[in-house]
Amino acid sequence: MWTTRFRLLLTSSTDSPLYERHFLALMRSRHIENTSRELLDGACLLCSEETPHHCHRRLVAEYLKQHWRNVEIQHIS
Repeated sequence: MWTTRFRLLLTSSTDSPLYERHFLALMRSRHIENTSRELLDGACLLCSEETPHHCHRRLVAEYLKQHWRNVEIQHIS
């Protein structure tokens, strides 16, 4: 259900704030902040979007930065 909803929002909607709200709600409901930091230590979330603004991985990184200390977000081009 969520996958279909997000796919539709990504492919047919220009309302990125709506997508962001739904994606943030999904992360909150799954409590991703409880993921082991050791599991993600030194991790790199890659994306093929033209800019970080359009990338859902940006939302993951920003969400974890709000909940964890010492998270560095570096956008590479």
